[in-house]
Amino acid sequence: MATGLPSQTQVIELLDAEFTRAGYEIEDVVIDAAAPLPRITVIADGDTPLDLDTVAALSRSASALLDELDFDAPYVLEVSSPGVQRPLTTVKHFRRAHGRKVEVTLTDGSGLTGRVGLVADDDVLTLVVRAGRDFNLRRLPLSEISQAVVQVEFSPPGERELELAGRQAPDAGMERRQ
Repeated sequence: MATGLPSQTQVIELLDAEFTRAGYEIEDVVIDAAAPLPRITVIADGDTPLDLDTVAALSRSASALLDELDFDAPYVLEVSSPGVQRPLTTVKHFRRAHGRKVEVTLTDGSGLTGRVGLVADDDVLTLVVRAGRDFNLRRLPLSEISQAVVQVEFSPPGERELELAGRQAPDAGMERRQ
């Protein structure tokens, strides 16, 4: 029987194939052995957001795989998405944030807020920014972005803004019933 908790590397190696099969990547594994009940947190991200059913399925399969390691220390397993405050640092992060509102800091120290549009093959982001009562498209090489964080929105964006970002409003195109 093994003792203690598995290492971050062991958890990633053990769970990576299962998460990949489900369409998700393990972004990070945090092991908090100092908590009253030690915690293993697996942070996963994918092209489709994690919903509760997917989190539950991934948690069950991760738990079964970790149980095979036969560690004798009790722990709590948590499967989670990165959350909205995670900085966008890779092309993949920007593609997954397509249509989301972001706060961007450029390498020259200036900042702007806009909606993530498409990311071109040459790693240039199209950002939809407000220009008075309308919107402009601003092309930004990812190399000129020093920090970008998704913003929490409490009201849905307008159709025009989503259209410029290359997204469709959630109910656009759906037949309205009377």
